[in-house]
Amino acid sequence: MSQQVWAAQALESFDAVVSATEGFRSRAGQRLMAEQVARTFSSATLGKVDEESGEAAPTRSIAVIQAGTGVGKSLAYCAPAIALALSRGTRVLISTATVALQEQLVNKDLPALAALLPQPFKFALAKGRGRYVCKLKLDRLAGTGEAEEEGDDDLFAEEEAAARAKRPRHETEARIQFYSTMAQTLSKGAWDGDRDSLDTPPEPEVWSPVAAEGASCTGKHCPAFSQCTYYDKRKELVGAQVIVANHDLLLSSLGARVLPELDNCLLVLDEAHHLPATALDQFACSMDLSRITWIERLSSRGLRIGALLEVEEIADIPKHAAQLRQTLQDLARIVMDVYGPALKSQKDTWGPARVRVPRGELPEPLIAPLGLLAASADGFLEALRAISKALRAEMRDKPDEAKRLSTLYAQIGMLAPRLEELHATAQLLLQDAPQGADRSFVPAAKWFTLEVDGDFIVVKAHASPILPGTTLRNHLWSAVRGAVLTSATLTSCGNFDFFLREAGLHGDDSATTLEVASPFNYAAQGTLIAAETRADPKNAAQFTTEMVDALLHDIARVEYGALVLFTSREQMRQAVDALPTAMRSVVLVQNALPRTQLLRRHRERVENGEPSVIFGMQSFGEGLDLPGRLCESVFITKLPFAPPDDPVGEARAEWLRAVGRDPFSELVVPATAIRLAQWVGRAIRTEEDQAHVYCYDKRLTRTSYGQRLLKGLPPFALERRPVA
Repeated sequence: MSQQVWAAQALESFDAVVSATEGFRSRAGQRLMAEQVARTFSSATLGKVDEESGEAAPTRSIAVIQAGTGVGKSLAYCAPAIALALSRGTRVLISTATVALQEQLVNKDLPALAALLPQPFKFALAKGRGRYVCKLKLDRLAGTGEAEEEGDDDLFAEEEAAARAKRPRHETEARIQFYSTMAQTLSKGAWDGDRDSLDTPPEPEVWSPVAAEGASCTGKHCPAFSQCTYYDKRKELVGAQVIVANHDLLLSSLGARVLPELDNCLLVLDEAHHLPATALDQFACSMDLSRITWIERLSSRGLRIGALLEVEEIADIPKHAAQLRQTLQDLARIVMDVYGPALKSQKDTWGPARVRVPRGELPEPLIAPLGLLAASADGFLEALRAISKALRAEMRDKPDEAKRLSTLYAQIGMLAPRLEELHATAQLLLQDAPQGADRSFVPAAKWFTLEVDGDFIVVKAHASPILPGTTLRNHLWSAVRGAVLTSATLTSCGNFDFFLREAGLHGDDSATTLEVASPFNYAAQGTLIAAETRADPKNAAQFTTEMVDALLHDIARVEYGALVLFTSREQMRQAVDALPTAMRSVVLVQNALPRTQLLRRHRERVENGEPSVIFGMQSFGEGLDLPGRLCESVFITKLPFAPPDDPVGEARAEWLRAVGRDPFSELVVPATAIRLAQWVGRAIRTEEDQAHVYCYDKRLTRTSYGQRLLKGLPPFALERRPVA
């Protein structure tokens, strides 16, 4: 079948779904997006291509589509993509950034589409392994609340040992009861083993000991394999034509065969503006230089298990372990010698003290120890791989001993990821410009942190790439054939250039862009009020005092729902402290209640005709859908520039300056434009909404970069409110 026929049939499927959906109005922008999706996915070459035998090189086809709020982008990509996948005998992989959108797709959009498309299809949600319970771990913990014996498993990180020892008796008993109830509920089939399906998802410190983990999992050799939730869900993925995942899982599982192969599926990246940041997080690494007793445990386990299996490679484990311990101690001492004064001077700051390495050029005393560390970790890992290989062979040959062998495998696997992370961090820290490299060489961001845990001082080393585009180009786009990236905020200051660079698609001939306008009449539905202060926003103390006075005056007039977005905890704290007594009952503050509970209370108040104002920060500035009276006003206290102390951002700005480029214009302003557009986007959610957006930062209208920011916002009616 030709590309044109595939695309035409996919678009016919989209049109049929729109026609069959009761009360659904056809939207020109939505169909324009559907056309682009159909065209993109029909032209991509899927599957293996043997160029040596004369086959043409595969065609890559990637569309970057900004679809304004109200376009209905999930239907615009789902209907044509699924129809094309069914025609081409392939699958659709949809990746999102938030759980809320995943749930919307799996619980609402895809079931509705399945009922309307003539050809049936199955869909499934893919989650990381750690979202599911490990039955073996749960069984071990259900009776005691701890591992049955220290050698049985390393269920708790050593840094939690002190807290565990101090745990009150009643808390230990509650923990035992919790695991016991969880095990009983699982065995009765009343719970499916998914953390998210529990009535009250447990805190990480409670869930972590029973979470499934790849490093300690023996797969089909595990005695509980037939009852394993994770592998049951994997089976659902195998039979599904549409798989919904998230950006973290997509990037962490590259090459791991957890998700469909990217050269043989249709990839949709929704909420794609998150992709660059996710890539940086995914490929960053760190290592603890202070808490190192796990090395001794890993060494003794490796020697004991390797000896049982007669693995020759274990002979050097004691040497590698001793070298690792000594080198980590040396590194911690050298870091404190070099950076100690700077780290200790930050004792009053929020979070760990931090010092970044300028230009990524490590001090000479650190280089030799890091080289030793990388070499010792590499040798140790080789020995562990040999032990793991021998264990898997033994499991295959002696299935009746699966439980004992699985336990041995877990004892190695629980600690091995720490060694892998240590190796990766040392390698990235050692990355340096090769001899003769020009200024275009891009260094990694490198930094050290210091924090106090009780009486214990913890020193850590960190490293991260600084250009997400390069990372994505090397690891993701090199494998992808057909993809659609979409979001309501992909342009910045009126064009796609910033996002294309961040996403690794700038200059890629296979990538096309499309901007689909929102169907909303922003000029008639909303007003952007640019309120000015006398104080310069750069003068935080004076500005915040003046801004809070103006904010309290404005929110006193709120009749129904409103959202106030702050750029720092301190700024929000000052606003809360300044609230008059009569207004305190109206305001709901982020983190004072769980998010779902806070939003439920907000809706109840508004539905009862009462005013309700939410005070929130960045996480409330995106993905929050409060239509109609639930959010008639959005208050932006200050332009949402990224925190100035982010070490990756600092390193990147430093590199840009070194090569003669302006980080503020090239990096800071475009990134702020996308964040601001997201915040402003909370105001108008439907074609009936009427809303006001207040911004108290005069830089929005008084500076040249403010004019650039305005270009990226919806075309609200603009009202200037000068200082009285």
